[in-house]
Amino acid sequence: MTDNAPRIHPTAVIDPAARLADDVQVGAFTLIGPDVEIGAGTVVGPHCSIHGPTRIGRDNRFVGHAAIGGEPQDKKFAGERTELVIGDRNVFREFTTMNRGTAGGGGVTHIGSDNLFMAYTHVAHDCHVGNNTIFGNAATLGGHVWVENFATISAFSGVHQFCRVGRNAFIGGYSVVTKDALPYAQTVGNRARIYGLNTIGLIRRGFSEDTLSKRKRAYRYLLVSRLNTSRAIREIEQDRTLACPEVDYLVDFIRGSQRGVMLRRPTRRAEEMVADE
Repeated sequence: MTDNAPRIHPTAVIDPAARLADDVQVGAFTLIGPDVEIGAGTVVGPHCSIHGPTRIGRDNRFVGHAAIGGEPQDKKFAGERTELVIGDRNVFREFTTMNRGTAGGGGVTHIGSDNLFMAYTHVAHDCHVGNNTIFGNAATLGGHVWVENFATISAFSGVHQFCRVGRNAFIGGYSVVTKDALPYAQTVGNRARIYGLNTIGLIRRGFSEDTLSKRKRAYRYLLVSRLNTSRAIREIEQDRTLACPEVDYLVDFIRGSQRGVMLRRPTRRAEEMVADE
C-alpha cells in the first residue's frame, strides 16, 4: 500500500466499483457498496454501511454504526435508481440513518454542508437539508421534508412528511411538527406551538438589533394581533418600517406553504413551564 492509498481496515468490505479518494479512511467491519463515491478527507468509522447510488463530498465524518444510502422506507419504492447526495464537512454520529430518494419525490435525498447529525438521527427519503443545521439525538424527518439553513431540530423531535423547517428555526426537544415550522421562531411541544422569536440563536449568528426588532414586530402581527393569517400578512407588507430581506423571506415562506404554517401560541401555563426550565 502506498502512502497515497486509502487507509482501509483489513476487515472492511469495499466493492471494487466504489470510488474513494486517496486519503479516505475506513474503519473496521464497515461495508461500502457499489456506486458509492466518497470525497477527500472523509473518515468512515467502524461498523458503518454505505449503499449506493450515494455521493459524499469532502471532509465528512461518520463516527460509527451509521447506515447511509439505504433503500427508502416507502412501500411505493420499486427498486428504481435513486440517490443520496451529501455535501462537505458534515458529522454523522453513531447510528445515524440516511435513505435514498424515490421516483415520486424527485429521486434524490440531499444533505448540504457543515451539518451535525447527533446519534440516532434519521433523514427519510426525498428530504432536503441545507447547510449549518443541527439535529439533536434521535431527531427524525419523515419523507419529503425541507430543512433550511441554520435550523436546529432538538432531541427526539419528529417532523411530519412534506413539512418545511424555515431558516434559523429552532425546534425544541420532544416536539411533534405537523405543519411548516416558521423561520426565526422557537417551535416547541406536542403538538408544537410557537414560543416567540429564536432570539438567542439569531444573536449568536450576528443579526443586528434593528433586524431583530423588525422580526419581532412582524411576529406580533402573526401571533398577537388576532388577525387571520392573510390579513396579518397584508399588514406586514404594508408596514414599511418592517421592510428588510428577512421579513420578506418570512412572508414568502408563509405564502409558499402547502401544509400550512405553525401559528398556535402556547397556553400561559406552558409559557411559564418553559421559562422555568
